[in-house]
Amino acid sequence: MQQIWEDHKASVAALGLAVVAFMLSAFVVPEEEQVVIVRTGEPVGTINTPSGNLKAGLHFRWPFIDKVVRIEKRLLDLEMSDEEVLSNDQQRLLVNAYARFRITDPVTMVERAGSTDGVRNALQPILNSVLRQELGRRTFQSMLTAERGDALANVRANLDRQARQYGAEVVDVKITRTDLPEAPLQSAFRRMESDREREARTIRAQGARDARIIRAEADAEAARIYAESFGKDAGFYDFYRAMQSYDATFAPGNGNAESNIILSPDNEYLRQFRGRR
Repeated sequence: MQQIWEDHKASVAALGLAVVAFMLSAFVVPEEEQVVIVRTGEPVGTINTPSGNLKAGLHFRWPFIDKVVRIEKRLLDLEMSDEEVLSNDQQRLLVNAYARFRITDPVTMVERAGSTDGVRNALQPILNSVLRQELGRRTFQSMLTAERGDALANVRANLDRQARQYGAEVVDVKITRTDLPEAPLQSAFRRMESDREREARTIRAQGARDARIIRAEADAEAARIYAESFGKDAGFYDFYRAMQSYDATFAPGNGNAESNIILSPDNEYLRQFRGRR
């Protein structure tokens, strides 16, 4: 047994290293998802997008450098519940509505919204605004007739125009309920609560946008500093990448299954442990 190990230890070590590298670099993209590869804060590629060439399946990335951002390819919902709207005949209405949208430009979405939740947070106040504007031009009675379809078509067009800047396309807008408030006091309370929640969503969306801009600038600056530092000291860069690889391979938190890797002390992969470059 010892002789077999001595004869094949290099092959076993190489195989183990290849398996680790494969696990760190390989990922699977299902049909219902599209993927944006982000490197140092900047999108560098897409997979399974409507206009892309790479389809769903097994793909590879650079470990520790590339980040895989998964984006839903199917229709997504944006809901508006119990929002109070003032109609043209001065009726205060409680409106429940929803919109369906899909991500058509994932790169723009990643750059400007970060995620589908970011798109929802950005479009929520816009849906409220365009719906209020459209219903404010019409009477309560008109919302019970065929004119309701024209109003929703205008809402969808206006919301879609705003959604394009986040890489999304609005395909439908529906009103599920339009009713009068139950009581003036409850109506006033809901209106104030709705206004505060809408203001908070707007502030969160703006804050998230500013945070993404700051993170992108910081990532770019960090990448520049890393490039300059590693270019000045190639030995340090080799040591740094080796430490990253050790952390990914041997850290106890990397995976739920327990496994053992047997390496010889003289193995080239462990050269940094021995102080050799």
